[in-house]
Amino acid sequence: MPFFIIAGAVNGAISVALGAFGAHALADRLSAHYLDVWEKAVHYQMFHAIALLAVGILMSPSLFGPSASLTWAGWLILAGIIIFSGSLYILSLSGIGILGAITPIGGVAFIAGWIMLIIAAAKFSH
Repeated sequence: MPFFIIAGAVNGAISVALGAFGAHALADRLSAHYLDVWEKAVHYQMFHAIALLAVGILMSPSLFGPSASLTWAGWLILAGIIIFSGSLYILSLSGIGILGAITPIGGVAFIAGWIMLIIAAAKFSH
């Protein structure tokens, strides 16, 4: 599905841009703790951007083809990026600690997305 390939590529580009922004523009403005939080957001966004690319590629008719499991995997991973990385970016910039309570919701979405990818692979192997 081209959507997940595009979403993965867009998130990869955003991740690189935000990583550079953090390293150059925020290095002197944020504490070491919040810079670490920013970097964690960047890393998880990039890892999951690559996962979105994989989901999109696997949906190709010559591989797994379209499937509900892969579609769910893609949407859950995308939601995870927005909630997990997004909350960490905002937390880093604002210092509002309650945002840390939102981050695990994104982590659960990531885990659920990976589980849906496992289910898709298991169904394909049969």
